[in-house]
Amino acid sequence: MFPEITVTELGEKLKSDEKFILLDVRELSELEYAKVTDSRLEVTPMSRLSREGVAALSESARSQEIPVYVMCHHGSRSVQVTMWLAQQGFKNVINVSGGIDAYARNVDSSIGFY
Repeated sequence: MFPEITVTELGEKLKSDEKFILLDVRELSELEYAKVTDSRLEVTPMSRLSREGVAALSESARSQEIPVYVMCHHGSRSVQVTMWLAQQGFKNVINVSGGIDAYARNVDSSIGFY
């Protein structure tokens, strides 16, 4: 099993000053339809991670000093990335259940749907 948070919990975290990384693993073209706007957002598509491995992540994400919440469209890719990062030795990586679709439907519909 792997750690997971709900989109409601993510919404509360986004309202806070808590330090974390929101790692969006969707493809860049998907960001046109729906995107969380926050300074803690980092976009590293899953396809890039599969090509480059952990080197594709920012230095702050690789440092593992703060939590990394992984999000995609519906939650399938983020589960895969969360599990893969855990296999790579990451200790503080958490899946966002339901992805940006659930976030838009349950927390902030202004970010859009697709």
